Amino acid sequence: MNIKLAIKGLTTVIFLTQVLVVGAQNNSAGAKDFVIVKPDQVIWGDAPEGVKTTVLFGDPNKPGMYVVRNIFPAGIMSTPHSHSQDRFVTVIKGTWYAGTDARWDPATTVGLPAGSMMFHPAGVVHFDGAINGPTEIQIIGMGPVSTTSVYPNEGRFGKPRKLD
Repeated sequence: MNIKLAIKGLTTVIFLTQVLVVGAQNNSAGAKDFVIVKPDQVIWGDAPEGVKTTVLFGDPNKPGMYVVRNIFPAGIMSTPHSHSQDRFVTVIKGTWYAGTDARWDPATTVGLPAGSMMFHPAGVVHFDGAINGPTEIQIIGMGPVSTTSVYPNEGRFGKPRKLD
């Protein structure tokens, strides 16, 4: 096995474990309980390439609804990938750029300012992130959800460049 690929795989496992531990803070509510999370209560976890992440509600690896937030630093995007379940993405702060193919070419993305929403259908390849400044997004979906990378050797996040 390629050592670089093994290290990236281990990094992904550690990242997901951190996300689930961070998210566990807000998962004790019952089906009929209100859940309130104020900005000063959010505990951000570190993902590769400076991306920050937190699970505000639920668990993306278990059945049921989940709410996740990510902050992408300027110039960092997810590599082309797809998800096993539909997801709804809302831009909280900044401008989020979304590409709807596997090229990872930032020139082909659409800029979505704060307040925008985008539906990601299950199984459809896309890439997204920040170009000019940090961007915060919120993702709502149903678990369990898995992510399939188009270019696993590129890692989960990075500086986009045309790969096609």
